[in-house]
Amino acid sequence: MKVFVFDLLAYGEQLDHLRQTDGLPYPLSRRHFKADVAVRTYEEHLSAWEEMDHLGYDGVGFNEHHCSPYGLMNSPNLLASAAAQRTKRLKLLIYGNLLPLHEPLRLAEELAMLDCLSNGRLISGFARGIPREYQVHNVSLAESRERFEEAYAIVTRAWTEEVLSYEGKFWSYKNVAMWPRPVQQPHPPIWIPVVGSKESIEFAGKHNIVITPGLKPGGLQDDIIRYYAQCLGKNGHTITPDHLSIALNAYVADSKAQAVKENGPYFLYFNRTLFSHGNFTETSLQRATGYSSASSTDYVREQNQKAAEHAREDFRNMTLDDVARAAENMPWGAPDEVAERIIALAEHAGANTVQVSLNRGAMPQEMFIEQIRRFARDVLPRLHAHRVTRVRATEGAPA
Repeated sequence: MKVFVFDLLAYGEQLDHLRQTDGLPYPLSRRHFKADVAVRTYEEHLSAWEEMDHLGYDGVGFNEHHCSPYGLMNSPNLLASAAAQRTKRLKLLIYGNLLPLHEPLRLAEELAMLDCLSNGRLISGFARGIPREYQVHNVSLAESRERFEEAYAIVTRAWTEEVLSYEGKFWSYKNVAMWPRPVQQPHPPIWIPVVGSKESIEFAGKHNIVITPGLKPGGLQDDIIRYYAQCLGKNGHTITPDHLSIALNAYVADSKAQAVKENGPYFLYFNRTLFSHGNFTETSLQRATGYSSASSTDYVREQNQKAAEHAREDFRNMTLDDVARAAENMPWGAPDEVAERIIALAEHAGANTVQVSLNRGAMPQEMFIEQIRRFARDVLPRLHAHRVTRVRATEGAPA
């Protein structure tokens, strides 16, 4: 099994003291930003990634967000460039560049440069992004899907065609021969995170793209995987464990109680304060803007429709007692339990890659580094020794 650490890179100082009834103020004005905290945050996380490289993790994942302490990766490509020079073997999973918001040829060039700078260690994740990012960049939410698909075609064609000419709705090019080209041929691996949209699943199935199904384990994740397997099959592909990468939150301690005591406040901060800052997550509201279609979740079973709604209040109203209850079924606790739960979750989904979050809520650097080391020592060898060989989530599902 391959193990990536997903690093949100949240602003390295908690801002709960600024919370209002509906969360952090948005926009969060300049007076709340401290340059020294940002400088420290970047350096601490790059140092943590160097440690991961030394300890044998397979890769690090990071994403793109704008104008929020939720994550300081305004340009994940800049971060990947720095990481490429400070690591030797770690895969760099940009998860992902927000295709609808970028000039796609420039993006194709930057990603080719990164693949060269890292000697072929890039995994190119592409995402549509969340509504906040469209508000920031003044791009229509209703155009998101069309922009994503057009940009995807341009980037992949620029990587692979001798000379690119393209006439599209949003972008057009004539006689472009891209330099440099990626090290990996025909192009770097492409992954797509799928929160639940039917159209994203169908797109991934059509193009045989690796996905991360859903935000967390559960019935909705199962529905995504089953529908994805159907979409792959309709396009002549067969789902395998290497098509799937699942996201998990883990914490290694001497006991479950100690894990909740130590990590609970940071997990709570992420969910209550950071997760929906300046953003609406509800599928119903996203439909009203044209970001999601009226049929975007019609493949989801009735018992999982509530999970597919992604209500903000489920996050904003969370308490430490809620965290403790949730932790009972999460890979938090003693090393044996953490390893066994991760293996069980990966086996249930049928995923041979896991993305483990070890620091969601701006925990102190010494605590983050200790988690990286303890997980590497006590859990990572067991995960590396295990291989998922079946996609169990699809077994017994209707064709």
